[in-house]
Amino acid sequence: MSSVLITGASKGIGRAIAEELAHRGHHVIATARRPEELDDLPVAQRLRLDVTDQASVDAAIGAAGEVDVLISNAGATVRGPLESIPLAEVDRLFQLNALGALRVAQAVLPAMRTRGDGRLVFVSSVQGRMVLPIIGPYGASKWALEALAETLAVEAGHFGVKVSIVQPGAVATGGAERAATFLADDDPYLPLYRQVGVLRGEVVTAEDVAVVVADTVENPAPPLRVPAGAPAERALAARKEAPEDVPFVPAGLDW
Repeated sequence: MSSVLITGASKGIGRAIAEELAHRGHHVIATARRPEELDDLPVAQRLRLDVTDQASVDAAIGAAGEVDVLISNAGATVRGPLESIPLAEVDRLFQLNALGALRVAQAVLPAMRTRGDGRLVFVSSVQGRMVLPIIGPYGASKWALEALAETLAVEAGHFGVKVSIVQPGAVATGGAERAATFLADDDPYLPLYRQVGVLRGEVVTAEDVAVVVADTVENPAPPLRVPAGAPAERALAARKEAPEDVPFVPAGLDW
């Protein structure tokens, strides 16, 4: 079985992935910024890892030993119109969702390249291929993540490293409910914000996504992009079929 390091494993999708892979017999290295939140996970190792902190990444990778598979899952989201959302919040998302993922990938890639084998699995979103209003900063960070991941698939693929991007739609983890929101009571975009819940569409569970991730890890020839569940497949198909010369407006949006 593989040695699998997971970032952001303390809750939601990351926790479900850790449990699923441990159940399948893999050597799971669960990491989080607060490792005490990992105590009840049935995994081989629990390490502190903050993907935005190079020293933290270096220490965790040093303690992990050989890593066959990196599952880059750590991430966050916010709500707010691009006209007024604080740029510091946008920067924070890019540091976590995109550059943080690259930072950890850089830490494990030299050993994978030397061995001529390894896997990078990036947990993205359908919003890595389409945009939803009011969630634009998150989508932009996931578009950046997918560009980085696809580049790695070309560059590191030459050395035997397989790269996959898992794309869930809406997932029932509580992340959307916990997201910081930047709208005033009289914000002109408030009517649009009130429709965000409708745009999320059908919701899947973290466990559903975990099964897709685990199947991807165990697939001898995994595809580059892997939609996680039927709702994600439908959303991505609708985006692919839509014309490219006008903005894509998700079904159900009245704006």
